Amino acid sequence: MSAVPAPDNSPDAGATWHYGDPFGEQRAAEHDAVVVDRSNRAVITLTGADRRSWLHSISSQHVSDQPDGTSTENLSLDGQGRVEDHWVQTELGGVTYLDTEGWRGEPLLAYLRKMVFWADVAPEAADLAVLSLLGPRLADPAVLAALGVPELPAESTALPIGTGFVRRIPTEPGRIELDLVVRRADVTDWLARLEAAGVRRAGVWAYEANRVAAQRPRLGVDTDERTIPHEAGWIGGPGQGAVHLDKGCYRGQETVARVHNLGKPPRMLVLVHLDGSGERPATGDPLLAGGRVVGRLGTVVDHVDLGPIALALVKRGIPADTALTTGGEHPGPAGIDPESLPPTDAVGAGRLAVERLRRGAV
Repeated sequence: MSAVPAPDNSPDAGATWHYGDPFGEQRAAEHDAVVVDRSNRAVITLTGADRRSWLHSISSQHVSDQPDGTSTENLSLDGQGRVEDHWVQTELGGVTYLDTEGWRGEPLLAYLRKMVFWADVAPEAADLAVLSLLGPRLADPAVLAALGVPELPAESTALPIGTGFVRRIPTEPGRIELDLVVRRADVTDWLARLEAAGVRRAGVWAYEANRVAAQRPRLGVDTDERTIPHEAGWIGGPGQGAVHLDKGCYRGQETVARVHNLGKPPRMLVLVHLDGSGERPATGDPLLAGGRVVGRLGTVVDHVDLGPIALALVKRGIPADTALTTGGEHPGPAGIDPESLPPTDAVGAGRLAVERLRRGAV
């Protein structure tokens, strides 16, 4: 089993891309069980009595009373409501754990420390690694025994295991996805223990193919400097999204409320099918319709069943049957998966109120 490193220009540079059989690893993630070493992610811990109420005041999710043993997504926005940071947040044993993209670990930690002021909270970098497990066989007794848990946790919940924890990620019905967050010094032992229980090692290619097919965006790859949460599908309370719509003021909240109540986001996240006959386009390449730029490619990956696919931010309202081409060094045809289009936007509460007033004035 030979480990092939991720490309140098990949956001996962330094991680294992695959172990010689990338499509076999993807198939195992769908029908068996695999473990993916994602220790290139950064983990931050928050301790102190004020950690939840303090984080609640500076982030988009409702976490002031996050129950012990639960996980959710969360964001930090800039003053215009654009996404700066995204993390998965777990509350367990008097500690709040945040894990994010490796390249955002230091900037996020610096921002959190800057915002402490007089609060009883201590943000620290943690020497912890994330291992992700995919596949239906994760429910097998041998795997549960290797994890040291009597049963799988419910979605968006976490269980302690030794010096770390295991949490279950919300995903499509019938699928199982877990994260192990453990000491970096213990990663090799955990991989060996899981392999002995029949869990196959897989590279991040398998994880990324699964993520893209599930239409889950990745910070800095599927988002850009203009992205607002509505465009990426991050609206929702704990366990459902990263932005709670019924909470107090936080940086960027005005934009979130305005778009929700009065307008529509300018772009939408969709799944795009690409031409597989030539070189693949790259993240950041434009999507064009009739020679006009209508979107931006995010993650590009070859999927065992779907072929070459990508996530893309495209102009809202563009029909699914629009003939698209990719720009950049390797242009080619592309098409929007119609099932990936977000639901038709309901009229916001604020817009409805304005329309009622106008009708009443006539």
